[in-house]
Amino acid sequence: MTDKAQYRRRVGSVRPSHLMFTGGVGALVDLPNFAVLVRGIDDWQYDSVSLDDLKEPRLLRAVNSLLAAPHGPQVTQLRPAPWVDGAESDPNGPAAKVGVPVLPFPQWLRCTACNELGALDSKVFKFENAKPRRPDQARFFHENCTTKRKGKRPLAVAARFVLVCKSGHLDDFPYTTFVHRGGECTAVSHPRLQMLDHGGNQAANVKIKCVNCGKERNIRDAMGPRGEANLPSCRGRHPHLATFEAAGCEQSPKSLVIGASNQWFAQTLSALAVPPTSGSALQGKIEQLWDTLQKVDAPAMLELVWDLQQFKPLHQWKQAEVFAAIQEKRAAAEAAPGAQPMSYPDLLTPEWEILTSPHVPDQTEDFALRDITVPPALAGMFSHIVQAERLREVRALVGFTRLDAPDPEDPDLVTRAPLSRSGTPAWVPASEVRGEGIFLRMPEPLVASWEQRVAGSVALAAHRDAYVEFRRNRYSGRVQGIDEPLRGWPGARYIALHTLSHLLIRAIALECGYSSASLSERIYAGREGDPRTGILIYTAVPDAEGTLGGLVALAEPEKFTRVVRRALTDAERCSSDPLCAERLPRPPHEDFLHGAACHVCLFVSETTCERGNRFLDRRFIVPIDDPDLVLLQGVK
Repeated sequence: MTDKAQYRRRVGSVRPSHLMFTGGVGALVDLPNFAVLVRGIDDWQYDSVSLDDLKEPRLLRAVNSLLAAPHGPQVTQLRPAPWVDGAESDPNGPAAKVGVPVLPFPQWLRCTACNELGALDSKVFKFENAKPRRPDQARFFHENCTTKRKGKRPLAVAARFVLVCKSGHLDDFPYTTFVHRGGECTAVSHPRLQMLDHGGNQAANVKIKCVNCGKERNIRDAMGPRGEANLPSCRGRHPHLATFEAAGCEQSPKSLVIGASNQWFAQTLSALAVPPTSGSALQGKIEQLWDTLQKVDAPAMLELVWDLQQFKPLHQWKQAEVFAAIQEKRAAAEAAPGAQPMSYPDLLTPEWEILTSPHVPDQTEDFALRDITVPPALAGMFSHIVQAERLREVRALVGFTRLDAPDPEDPDLVTRAPLSRSGTPAWVPASEVRGEGIFLRMPEPLVASWEQRVAGSVALAAHRDAYVEFRRNRYSGRVQGIDEPLRGWPGARYIALHTLSHLLIRAIALECGYSSASLSERIYAGREGDPRTGILIYTAVPDAEGTLGGLVALAEPEKFTRVVRRALTDAERCSSDPLCAERLPRPPHEDFLHGAACHVCLFVSETTCERGNRFLDRRFIVPIDDPDLVLLQGVK
């Protein structure tokens, strides 16, 4: 837990996926008796670990395009968290000393018996973790507590307030200066403090008291917009890196409770390990050789360098194809500065090309597909059904944000905090899951005609207006530069596909025995003439449950027909109707991004949904309102 050898012992455990989405680098993790902060990757030790890095070239290129400068340092590895088997069988052995390093944070503690409040370096509190097989009993205690009973040393818990700013900085709450209103104690140089909790979990019930001079102050004076004026300037602290920003920080910090959901948001990229298509493989090679190829501005210049050793991998394509790809890459690079905010790398197109290819690719250890004949009963609904018998998804953590979640369309709109002191690390944390899935493609004419039919509808206008209001409300006061209110609007096609995906996930969970939290989705919805209309539902759990075969078995014609019918039948009724069926987002009074959808009929766990249960509406799939809005008219 700290750098001292006696503290190199487990204090808890989490799944690899937890380090990607819930409590990764820079996040506070609540343990049974105290809270810890996951350290930066500079402190992750792999000396005694023989773990292979995760090979996924397409994802690695995407990570570099998001993190690295055009000619700067490059991320070369996707590494899993350090771990060695054997910690359970030998808790004192080498395996027990391998793991992700953490440090106690916040570094102010409160005695649960006498309310003594003090920092860790004040020596008021001590730490014990004496039972290797019971890391849950690791704790801090107040050894000299005046109220301890029968020799018991009272538990010390985290003083639950911290300071956070929108630049990703995190700091301890300044209890001493706060209670003395920016000054110093008039009685002693190092005053004793108490945190008096009068019950409840609200800041208004917490009072800070100086024992020496008697001054008191309620913590509510530090909360909310008015409380910001009572807080000091942000010190630019990154405790997970043990650094302070050299130039300081101009942002105003905000007070948060350590369990607040907005103290940490992961910024991740994920990709399926699919065989490269000709187009995507050429784009990948162009990106790898771009430092040299960006100077090629004519076919004759490409001819001059064609036979050089570093360009041999390009010989599988014609020179004309390579030059066209260079021109396309250059045009995209020249259009980017000042034209549009940076966008996330496109990781879905190669997957779409493989999943919709008329030729099933050769099976590999990571990827295996099998085409299924579309049942006659579903012929008007799906044009293509594929069993994905083997899938491998690799996820990489590229950074994190505080207070505001990363925008799904603009990665630079919210300030990203670094994973390492160098800013651009040589590797990033990653995890992989293996599973299975079902891919569904809908006929493009069906979806295109529906889009035209609902384009001027009141329902779609309500969704669009709610999205504009959502972006305005979400970023007001903290994130500036929202020049395009509809930037990132997914469109009607996405709402329909996303709604159908959730209906199928809920029906599949009832049919095959997988919990809905064990499933995930990838929506392939094109925009502005892009014909993509697909859904991939797949298992996304890092254990054997993801490869049992129960999901792909449901793609067989008879079984899948039953699943689809059940999903559509269930969608027609909700126990929250008529409230659910009549719901439409109506800004500015209702700040949500779904229509006829709720926890009863459509919502799934947030680990399953790729958009946080937003952009859902049953009225676009089944006739619960205006029949003209229904995508699947006549489908039974």
